[in-house]
Amino acid sequence: MRVSKQQAAENREKILDAAARLIRERGIAGVGVDALAEAAGMTHGSVYSQFGSKERLAAEAIGRAIAGSAERAVGFGSLAEYAASYLSARHRDAPGGGCALAALGGEVQRHDGAVRGSFTDGVRRMAGRVAALLPEAAETDREQQALARVATLVGALVLARAVDDPALSDRILAAGQDAVAGDAG
Repeated sequence: MRVSKQQAAENREKILDAAARLIRERGIAGVGVDALAEAAGMTHGSVYSQFGSKERLAAEAIGRAIAGSAERAVGFGSLAEYAASYLSARHRDAPGGGCALAALGGEVQRHDGAVRGSFTDGVRRMAGRVAALLPEAAETDREQQALARVATLVGALVLARAVDDPALSDRILAAGQDAVAGDAG
């Protein structure tokens, strides 16, 4: 049975939403097409008909996750506010709805093409958001400062999620906030 263009578009959105969540929770390698299809309430065939390959779906899902992060990052008045939100217990404890960079950074290096391209775009977008919150500086210095802070934010979140000591995890989040906000408040 053929589906309408509207239904196909809705199915595509469901698949992308489910994939964006699952790959942040389990990693690209940790989730198969069957699990992605089931999470979206679709069939295995519908995933392939929409995306052609798991790699293409992963690239688009990363893009979807990054766009969601960008939407949530609007409205911060200072780098300290942004860091406090990004390096929060709430964000740490909900990887499926959080930053794709922290969730997938260790894995994306094993991919190429569109997956790495989507991830690279995410790094650039996050650096742009951070740069906009920095005090006035020369453009090259501003870019370097933003990249250093992005690396600190993402690295601190990765470490806070990875350790098995809750008190240490909380201290990592606090130390990251302090390091990122520094004198940029």
